[in-house]
Amino acid sequence: MKTKFLTLTAIAALPFATFAGSSCGSSCGSEKAAYKAEMKADIVDTAVAAGSFNTLVAAIQAAGLVDTLKGEGPFTVFAPTDAAFAALPAGTVESLLLPENKDKLIAILTYHVVPAKVKAKDVAAGEAPTVNGQTATIALVDGGVTIEGANVIQTDVWATNGVIHVIDQVIIPGDA
Repeated sequence: MKTKFLTLTAIAALPFATFAGSSCGSSCGSEKAAYKAEMKADIVDTAVAAGSFNTLVAAIQAAGLVDTLKGEGPFTVFAPTDAAFAALPAGTVESLLLPENKDKLIAILTYHVVPAKVKAKDVAAGEAPTVNGQTATIALVDGGVTIEGANVIQTDVWATNGVIHVIDQVIIPGDA
C-alpha cells in the first residue's frame, strides 16, 4: 500500500539509526539481513519480548487491538516506552484502560500506527497518514526525527508484519 508518507525526499543517513537495540549505523547491513531472516515475531510479540513496552501492550489488550496488530500488516508502529506512558499526568493511563474509555484509547493507539512498513532510511519530513484516519507530522530536528513532537529514540525494530520505531512520548490526536 503506497502512502504519501514516502513521497518526500528520503533521509538515508540519520544519525540516530539503530537496529534492534544496537547502534551500528551503516555497518548493519549483514546484521540486519541475518536478524530479519530469523525474526518470527509479529509487532505485538516483538513489543512483549522487548520488555520496555509493558504499558503499551496492556493498552493494546484493553483496546482489543491485539489481533489487528498480529495481523498481516504491514504496519509501522511508533511505540512509546513505559517511561513515556509514566510521564503522562497522574491517573491518565489508568483512566484510559477503563472499559468506558475504550474508544479514546483506540483513537490514541491507532494514531501511533502507519498502515505501511516504513524503514528509518525512508523516513522523511511531512505528513504521515495514521490508522485512526488523521495525519501525524514528521519533522527532522537537530539531526533526529520527531513525530508530533515525540523523539524517535530507536529505529528499525523488525517484526514479521512491520517495523517498530521507539518514541519517548505518547502522542495524542487532536480529537482524543
